[in-house]
Amino acid sequence: MPSLQIFSVGGAIRDALLNQSVKDKDWVVVGGTPEEMAKLGYTTVGKDFPVFLHPASREEYALARTERKTAPGYKGFVVHASPEVSLEEDLARRDLTINAMALPQKHAKAFFETPHSLTSAFFQQHAIDPFHGLQDLNNKTLRHVTLAFREDPVRILRVARFAARFPDFQVAPETLQLMQDMVQAGEVEHLVAERVWQELAKGLMTPKPSRMFEVLKACGALKVLLPEVNRLWGVPQRAEYHPEIDTGVHLMMVLDMSAQLNASLAVRVACLMHDLGKGTTPKEEWPRHIAHEQRSAKLLQQVCERLRIPVECKELSDVVAREHGNIHRSQDLNPAALLRLLERCDAIRKPDRMPDILLACECDARGRKGFENEAYEPSVKLQEVLKAALSVATAGIAEQAQKQGLSGPAVGEKIHEARVAAIALLKA
Repeated sequence: MPSLQIFSVGGAIRDALLNQSVKDKDWVVVGGTPEEMAKLGYTTVGKDFPVFLHPASREEYALARTERKTAPGYKGFVVHASPEVSLEEDLARRDLTINAMALPQKHAKAFFETPHSLTSAFFQQHAIDPFHGLQDLNNKTLRHVTLAFREDPVRILRVARFAARFPDFQVAPETLQLMQDMVQAGEVEHLVAERVWQELAKGLMTPKPSRMFEVLKACGALKVLLPEVNRLWGVPQRAEYHPEIDTGVHLMMVLDMSAQLNASLAVRVACLMHDLGKGTTPKEEWPRHIAHEQRSAKLLQQVCERLRIPVECKELSDVVAREHGNIHRSQDLNPAALLRLLERCDAIRKPDRMPDILLACECDARGRKGFENEAYEPSVKLQEVLKAALSVATAGIAEQAQKQGLSGPAVGEKIHEARVAAIALLKA
């Protein structure tokens, strides 16, 4: 249909220009209607936005649209999609200039198949770039497109996430100021928990997650969304254990170490939560933080409930918060104490989770100034201890105990003794 025009837009173009792998391509349809899309074989996705799936590729095609907020946060939007909405109007509602570039469909295939050395020149020849996204991409700048940025406070989180994904990019001063204005206007207070967690999770999985939290802190959003994390800055720790001294600085180092070690999301969440209790230590007790582990565990439960963080992340975080200090000191424990530590970690029942617990502790130990390249010996030793404990043939012990007239807790005690003995042999 001659009135209908299709353009490649957004992240696919950005990533191709950055010589990164392009995973999903998004398309905007200008001059189209839902009825026309249906006739062409496209199927509708959801009901809130005019988005369709291509009948063959299953890629998303969205009708050009404008959006207007009708309620605080992300709870209410009026979406206007019609054949009269231009491509430039659609691009104007997007978050960052580097995500507001487009190419006509007829040139997109060649663009995505062009060697990177030719990509930029090809793009400049055929691009629609009314907001100078390519210039900002080359200058490594994260800049909002228009004041429509204010319509969705989730974009504050997205900017912070992009800063973590592209750590050599800087947030434009005027964009940071706009983000600060939005925070001061109370926009962030109305964000839906699921959207906050979604963006935080993506940011945690970037190459440098510390950048996300630094940007959120700089604009004031961290104090609103994660006050438990925000209050860690300015809290000192004992210099002989933490040469970086500041607890907030330490946390950022731990998070970046989790990325360096390619940790899972659950491990990275545990790293984020492990020291929350230090933010509530009375100043007169600084730089010591007695019993901060228990306070951390209590605070992280509140955070996980508030943001509806998945159960597996919450449970791993709880163990790491409570036990990371004991795991760090585990080489000084006797066999009975080692088994008690494993039991508190629920490692006998869930041995497959123990490597994640130990990896989070390794990130904590190496996330300190001067310790970044140190080997984490407790990890290897505790896995050997767990293997020894699990090698005990519990069924045979239980059968023998029953022959002796023992039952219930008495049988459990025999198994416990056998596991302690197995660990003792390992340490002998």
